Amino acid sequence: MAMDAWGQKDTQPRTRSDRDAWIEETAAESEETFDGASISAFADDYRGMLILDRMNEGQPDTDPLHSFALDELLCRQVGEGGPPIIHLWRHPGAFILGQRDNRLPHVETALQQLAVRHYHTAVRNSGGAAVPLDRGVVNVSLIVPIDGSASGMRFNHDFERMYELISLALSFTGSRVDKGEIAGAYCPGDYDLSIDGRKFCGIAQRRQAKALIVQAFVVAEGSGSERAALVRAFYDAAAGTGASSTEASVGAGGNGSSNVSVTGSPTEGGTEGAAAAVSHPIVVPDSTASLEELTTIGADATRTFAERVKAVIRTCQQPDAVADSAARLKLPLTDELEAMIASLHARYKR
Repeated sequence: MAMDAWGQKDTQPRTRSDRDAWIEETAAESEETFDGASISAFADDYRGMLILDRMNEGQPDTDPLHSFALDELLCRQVGEGGPPIIHLWRHPGAFILGQRDNRLPHVETALQQLAVRHYHTAVRNSGGAAVPLDRGVVNVSLIVPIDGSASGMRFNHDFERMYELISLALSFTGSRVDKGEIAGAYCPGDYDLSIDGRKFCGIAQRRQAKALIVQAFVVAEGSGSERAALVRAFYDAAAGTGASSTEASVGAGGNGSSNVSVTGSPTEGGTEGAAAAVSHPIVVPDSTASLEELTTIGADATRTFAERVKAVIRTCQQPDAVADSAARLKLPLTDELEAMIASLHARYKR
């Protein structure tokens, strides 16, 4: 029996509509079958979760904040009683800055260099630092209501949710997924996910009043070190490394990782007034690798990883709960999405 892109069983012939634009395969075609809903500590949260697969929708001219804006609108709906959603997506060529990155003294110069290489750039509204996106990077957004319990109010509760999901999705490879900051990795954090000491995934979080988004970027295919070298080059240019107008000092990050604190002119991408110190990670290319490089997942790693993630969710789904979620879903209108994209760009002047 076929399923639409939201994971709901479909017994009628499909017609072209907004909802039918996101078509995915039948549940029977999923490569992985898991051992019941008990596989996940968060199984109850996934009973009615809808699957939004936009892996093949991103085009070269797609705004880099399109998917972030969609997440934001869907999160508002979840906070108002809408269904939980997992959103999988890619962008063919974007470089997404963290909010601190946008305050580096020579950020405009760095962005011009990225534009020459045909990267779209933007600042995201969730936590974290700079990340490059391309067709070899799978982005996973878990959009869920905020649990009012003591555990649910802790930030790491939802980071653990994503860590567990990705670990389960990769269990077939036999590789152990570790968590903890990887020195030298781009977008470093306590929930860096790694295999054999090399990072392949970073996790960030965006909280609204009643719902939240946990976002992960997963380097699935290609060279992780080349992506890290791109980020290193961005920071070198944005910080003005070696320029006489810039002073840099090295300090320890949260878990002993190195960061550079840069003081420079605030005229590029900064705020008028006295210059302020802005730190950024010291990126070491060999710190990062792709799943294709680290595991037995194979050359078609983006598709395989996305299917394994969906298989975990499907194992926990209950037909009645999914049908109820689909009935409650209201897709954002085009003008709402465009307005949110414009709002996010305006918020960070990017």
